[in-house]
Amino acid sequence: MTLLPVLAEQIRYLVGIFAILNPLGAIPIYLSLAADRRPEEMRRTALKTAVAVAVILILAVWAGDALLSFFGIGVPAFRIAGGLLVLIIAITMFNARTSTARHTEEEQAEAESKNDIAVVPLAIPLLAGPGAISLAVVDAHQAGSFSGRLLFCAGIIGIAAIVWLVLRLAEPIGERLGTGGLNIATRVMGLILAAMAVQLMADGLLALFPGLAR
Repeated sequence: MTLLPVLAEQIRYLVGIFAILNPLGAIPIYLSLAADRRPEEMRRTALKTAVAVAVILILAVWAGDALLSFFGIGVPAFRIAGGLLVLIIAITMFNARTSTARHTEEEQAEAESKNDIAVVPLAIPLLAGPGAISLAVVDAHQAGSFSGRLLFCAGIIGIAAIVWLVLRLAEPIGERLGTGGLNIATRVMGLILAAMAVQLMADGLLALFPGLAR
């Protein structure tokens, strides 16, 4: 009986992670960076990017609490800060743009001259950037128990598999959806993220100032 609420909560966490990764929104940048690469090289890049995304987020799940403790940062304060960062990213997604918190023009120019673009800039900061890492840390804290975190990590691996599939099929997806379709998907993800960001900040404020609930 208690399994359904746990699964529902895990699904909510994973929807937020998928929305902030937004692999569909990363397709144009991925294709522009990989335009002069051979098909087999693009396949390797897609796989390596997905693995790096999974590793980065799983590290955030298990090391997040220790890092916050090291810097003396409370979880409520981190929720507010993380929620604000996620909200900024969501607002730029409403305009179908990539936030500079995830990927800057300087990083784009540097990436175009690199041989290996899978880890930097594709995995980090474009996909698993500061916003995704912040969300993973907060969600891991919410999951609480060891088994809950293991289940969350399994979900992250599943999302990384979706990231791989999207990048692997980036060209046909881009052709089928077109710029308009990709922009619509990005705006929908932005709406989901904005709502989650507001909830994160509200939870953080209520934890810091319990009197606000009265």
